[in-house]
Amino acid sequence: MRVRAIQRSLAIILVANLVVVAVKIVVAVRTGALSVLGATVESALDAMNNVVAMALVGLAAIGPDEDHPYGHDKFETLGALVIVGFLSISCFELVRNAVTQLVHQQLPEAATPLELALLGSTAFANVFVVWYERRRGRELGSALLLADAAHTGGDIFVTVLAFVALLLTRAGYGFIDPWLALVVAGVIAFSGYQILRVTVPILVDQRAVDSAEIRRVVAAIPGILGVPNVRSRTSASGTLFAEMTITCDGGLSVARAHELADAAERAIRDALGAADVTVHVEPG
Repeated sequence: MRVRAIQRSLAIILVANLVVVAVKIVVAVRTGALSVLGATVESALDAMNNVVAMALVGLAAIGPDEDHPYGHDKFETLGALVIVGFLSISCFELVRNAVTQLVHQQLPEAATPLELALLGSTAFANVFVVWYERRRGRELGSALLLADAAHTGGDIFVTVLAFVALLLTRAGYGFIDPWLALVVAGVIAFSGYQILRVTVPILVDQRAVDSAEIRRVVAAIPGILGVPNVRSRTSASGTLFAEMTITCDGGLSVARAHELADAAERAIRDALGAADVTVHVEPG
């Protein structure tokens, strides 16, 4: 079942993220490096998002009902927006702390070789999470998994920046730490933009398929005279919803007109993949 598969994937990712958070907390507390703190916040948000996502995916899987005739898929897209909200908060706090550190000229403590090794190991954990989450997101057609993978992909760069900041601090260049923290904030903001670019079109029911393509497929069916109206949208799970009006000879029987409508539905499913198609027939 798709829902359980997504939740199992999120549970595996949650465990990996919790381990990363624990390691980064130790290093952040020990060194006081703002860039490491930003990386810690990023990973903590990942873990929080995993918990929220596990709940929202179950809600999104509820079938259509009287109040939600198109199903609950958009709750999964809403979960992706929750991730953007967490990103916005962390970005703001990181910028605020970086400015404060620059104003007061606060310097982090030098990290030990062990702390550097621990922080470096979290980057490999992030790589695993991104690879696994993207693979499962594509297999399961989950916008939520793909959105979270994009966020975690930014974590890799953030962790590398934090690692560089600790190396520079050991070399006596600790003043660079808040500047790198501002770069981390920029990475967080870009991750939020990437998520919005994917989720907003689904929420606002942006056209999923070029109308000309649908018309081309349907108009090729013998007996259909034209396709005057076409609408399409997609859900978070990738289901294509298409609605269209076809015209045919007004002298056709109801049964024959129904056969043409069925033929149009089959043509859309065959040409464009899994789809929920509604066809209205009018005399030409």
